[in-house]
Amino acid sequence: MSWLSLRIPARGAEAEVWSDALLEAGALSVSIEDRDVGTDRESAQFGEPGLDEPRVWARNWVEALLPAATDVEALLSGLAFRHGLKPGEYRLEAVSEQDWVRLTQAQFEPIRISDRLWIVPSWHAPPDPDAISIKLDPGLAFGTGSHPTTRLCLRWLEANLKGGESVLDYGCGSGILAIAARRLGAGRVLGVDIDPQAVEAAHTNAARNQVAIEFDLPEAAPWQPVDVLIANILTNPLKMLRPLFAARVRPGGQLVLSGILAGQADELIGLYASDFDLSRWDEDEGWACLVGRRR
Repeated sequence: MSWLSLRIPARGAEAEVWSDALLEAGALSVSIEDRDVGTDRESAQFGEPGLDEPRVWARNWVEALLPAATDVEALLSGLAFRHGLKPGEYRLEAVSEQDWVRLTQAQFEPIRISDRLWIVPSWHAPPDPDAISIKLDPGLAFGTGSHPTTRLCLRWLEANLKGGESVLDYGCGSGILAIAARRLGAGRVLGVDIDPQAVEAAHTNAARNQVAIEFDLPEAAPWQPVDVLIANILTNPLKMLRPLFAARVRPGGQLVLSGILAGQADELIGLYASDFDLSRWDEDEGWACLVGRRR
């Protein structure tokens, strides 16, 4: 069986209207994505701390998976009539039926972070029995070790943790950074994410790696100042989170920020200068990792 992938550009709250209308019209699934992700126009995510209220992105892609027999022109005409929606220059692609499990597994091989640290999917044997292998499967939460921003954070943890530090992974996603910190000898490790699915995935991954870590939504998290706060998010949320991070890192503690395009690094360094002595630690494929101590 084959399917159709329909991608529609939508502005602001119109994306939610499209999503609801497409699901009502028989779409198997609908997702909303930021059209400006990875650019200087990238916007904060839904429900980020610091926003007065949740909001959608200014420019979106609404993607719907439809049965192959769908008359897309008739579908869009009906939505225009019932909801006043105009799709603009939409994109339509055929999606063939595949062995999704086999295809997904083929995309994820063990990832070497350093001589002593690997990220290994559960269906692979550890490539180096003497190294630290973090067992992690791709899921609903961001963080498999394949993205440059995640690799930067993992390399920093591997190179700089001495053992016994308290660590807060803010925006923990899959929990990969928190798990790595614990496996590398950190003491108490906390993980926080605004997405309940990410918190659930992080708990599962921690159990798979047999490490004790506290993962919570922000409103439920215990907030004690930590020795190391690491945040692999995006530049705009990081701007808003500066006061929170200043309050959560002890004087002399370290802040590690990633998810930052290299061209955005200087702006963040300046913004955080009142509380942290940030500088560029490393870069990977156009992404920067900033590190600094709390005054």
